[in-house]
Amino acid sequence: MRPTLLFALVSTFFASAAVSQTPLQNEIRKIAAAADGKVSVSCSLPGSSLNCDLDAHSHPTMQSVFKLPLAVCALHQIEQGKFSLDEPIRFLPTDRFFPKTFSPLQDKYPGADVDVPLRELLRLAVSFSDNVAADIVLRLVGGPAVVDAYIKSIGVEGFHLEDGEHALHRDAAAQYRNWFEPAAAVNFLRALSDHSPLSPDHTELLFTWMKDSPTGPNRLKGALPAGTIVLHKTGSSGSQSGKTPATNDIGLIVLPDGRRLAIAVFITDASADPAAIESTIARIAAAVYAAALR
Repeated sequence: MRPTLLFALVSTFFASAAVSQTPLQNEIRKIAAAADGKVSVSCSLPGSSLNCDLDAHSHPTMQSVFKLPLAVCALHQIEQGKFSLDEPIRFLPTDRFFPKTFSPLQDKYPGADVDVPLRELLRLAVSFSDNVAADIVLRLVGGPAVVDAYIKSIGVEGFHLEDGEHALHRDAAAQYRNWFEPAAAVNFLRALSDHSPLSPDHTELLFTWMKDSPTGPNRLKGALPAGTIVLHKTGSSGSQSGKTPATNDIGLIVLPDGRRLAIAVFITDASADPAAIESTIARIAAAVYAAALR
């Protein structure tokens, strides 16, 4: 095939692909360029044809986003009678991180060797993204493979958990073994919102922890109207050598009419500064929110 003909065919293909994108998808793609990394997005709103997919079936590293599926798995085991929410769980000296990681729990009990209610461990993991609390819960439920299997058992494909926080702490490359397809994350959120695998009481407790989370104020929440309720879970890697492996936020945005917009934004290996990366998430969420109201 002649080079000129090949070039024409390739150009036509990409032009057709651009045309087939929805206006919202085109807007998101333009916003995503500011992160200077790989941006993957998905969303869902009942009763609408909203489409914001951008590489929605990619495998971005999820970092602390895994703590939300972990909490759902733990609450399921509580409902099975394996534990109770107020059961004291031993914070063992071997659960600590050295060098230290982000953990209000370890900050409060630097010597460990204390009992902590499971309810508090879950709250710290979901609301505050406490790494030590999350790994204690992960140990309690049976490890990554148990969480991975449970999430698949509730009909969510596209989730893979292989390592807990200790492994990620030891080896930065390990984070790429834990991934969540944005489309799968949205399916997971839709399940929690529309037909939760948990009891109503446990679902509402989980949503309270998500709503009250102080993490990521400049991500999904960052450009939404004041007072908008967002039930979410962030994931962050920090930056290394001018690159940020993971800046994520997944959640349910409550619209004025009460419907819940599910959205997942993962930004992987971005070279922009952290503020610009977070602003990219905020601008994408604002664009999707605006489209949902039209």
